[in-house]
Amino acid sequence: MATLQDFKTEEKSWWCPGCGDFGVLAAMQKALVAVGAEPRTTAIVAGIGCSGKLGNYINSYNIHVTHGRTLPAALGLKLANRDLLVLAAGGDGDAYAIGMGHFMHALRRNVNVTYIVMDNHVYGLTKGQTSPTSESGFKTKTTPKGSIDRPVHPLMLAVSAGATFVAQGFSSWQPQLARLIQQGIQHPGFALINVISPCVTYNKVNTYDWYKKTLLNLDDDPSYNPHSRPEALARLDATDELVTGLIYQEESEPYETQIAGFRDTPLVAQDWHVDNATWNQILKSFE
Repeated sequence: MATLQDFKTEEKSWWCPGCGDFGVLAAMQKALVAVGAEPRTTAIVAGIGCSGKLGNYINSYNIHVTHGRTLPAALGLKLANRDLLVLAAGGDGDAYAIGMGHFMHALRRNVNVTYIVMDNHVYGLTKGQTSPTSESGFKTKTTPKGSIDRPVHPLMLAVSAGATFVAQGFSSWQPQLARLIQQGIQHPGFALINVISPCVTYNKVNTYDWYKKTLLNLDDDPSYNPHSRPEALARLDATDELVTGLIYQEESEPYETQIAGFRDTPLVAQDWHVDNATWNQILKSFE
């Protein structure tokens, strides 16, 4: 059985000291050990941004894709090789800006992929511009008088769009975050874990101390029912999504198990050799 050390690499991190992504990385590695994963059967697909380097620090298969294209690659990988445990990782810009179209369709398709989004409310890699989740009035170098855009609310979007598993963690609260990622991996279908991951360099508003004073832990509320979609939406609206814990989960059947021939030989194991005569016939059909 793989250990925590088996999922570590020797590559030195390029993140700023104190970056919340360190906590996300540690929680992901702990979750992989908890579910009994192995490096040779695990794949990380990461996008652009500070979080995009995360796959380099986890000993597994790793694909670093272009901006906003994390989910198409991750879903295709899972459909082609269903024996792989596939984790997708991105930031709030990668996920909720250029990747928003893919995000919404991934929710409704429900392929068995776990999507971990590191949300710091700012574009850290490009030196501190507003991101889709930045609050109105947020001041940056490009919005010196404060942003006039309304923020995206990814958790409410996910729940209302038909997601079957939605959770939010905080990079400083390791036990809960690792547990949420573990639950997402074990969920049969698409799982979103949005992670509050503070940027210590460019976001001086949404800090560690601010979140520790502000966040409400739903896992500690016995009256909350994470299996009720209306209740989840109401709580997210009432708290402006400033919560942690399991937000919503329902019974689901993954997309890939509903495809005819699912139990047959997977794509990755099929013989894709095409002889010259067949190939020429295919080309001729496009003339």
